[in-house]
Amino acid sequence: MDIDAFVAAHQGAWWRLQQLTERARKVTQVTPDELDEMIHLYQRTGANLANARVAYAADSALTNRLTLLVSDAHGVLYGQRDTEVRRGVIQFATVTFPAAIYSLRKYILVAALVTFVPWAIFQIWLSVSPTAFDVAAPDGSGQQYINQDFEDYYSNQPSQNFATQVFFNNIRVGFLAFAAGVLLCVVTVALLAWNGANVGMAGGLFTHAGQADKFWGLILPHGLLELSAVVVAGAAGLRIGWSIIDPGDRPRFNALTDEARRSGSVLVGLVVAFLMAAVVEGFVTGRPWPTALRVGIGVFVFTVFWGWTIVYAVRLRREGLENFAPDAALG
Repeated sequence: MDIDAFVAAHQGAWWRLQQLTERARKVTQVTPDELDEMIHLYQRTGANLANARVAYAADSALTNRLTLLVSDAHGVLYGQRDTEVRRGVIQFATVTFPAAIYSLRKYILVAALVTFVPWAIFQIWLSVSPTAFDVAAPDGSGQQYINQDFEDYYSNQPSQNFATQVFFNNIRVGFLAFAAGVLLCVVTVALLAWNGANVGMAGGLFTHAGQADKFWGLILPHGLLELSAVVVAGAAGLRIGWSIIDPGDRPRFNALTDEARRSGSVLVGLVVAFLMAAVVEGFVTGRPWPTALRVGIGVFVFTVFWGWTIVYAVRLRREGLENFAPDAALG
């Protein structure tokens, strides 16, 4: 095929692709049918360009024209996709996740009590009872734990390796607390209580030895966000378990799948919280910095994540969207 016949055969498609590209660039969004047509024409024109570079290499005007046309369409198409991704992320961060958290508020209160009551009991008990202290840390092992082992845990690995390890461990704990809810809440409650009791025991040992400030300086920088995220994951698990115990007017299986899908968006948001907490634990907690600075960073990170979530949850409440279905926003 000579060059004139080649141009004549494809001129209409090129013109239409240019028209759609200009329209998409001006209005930032085209209809689904137009987008499908544009993708088809983009692929077709790309093939034309490849053919022209081989068969009509001497005609630089043609190849330059097609190169520019394909490049413009590529930029608009992928810009459209990037815009859709950004729009989805923004909607999740400002609507889906805050709405899901708001819907869990009662379960979050229960999960917090299940976690922090055992924490308080064990910390107070070990801090005031020499007998309990000796049982928890026999044969002088408590001093080794207090003076070296607990602090070394946060600094005996390269920061990036430790942060990665902590991140995946937090994901595992959070997912387990969430998924265990299907066992009628029992396992989720046990996990939350065990987690709280373990931290309380550590705090009690430090307090008994007169080093409570050291304990709080090591646990608060990352623990504020990390532990609160575990509590929220447990709350989502409790909601799933309760949907089996009391499904209302729904069949139990339907209630379970509905609540699992709705609460599942919570886990997606908590991945960000676990990542932020892991970065703080890996790069801040074990540093030889002033305690006030390390704790201040932890408070800042906690406030940024949950402050953002609460602000948008309150906004949804004021707009009457507190019952917004999180799973609908993901579709």
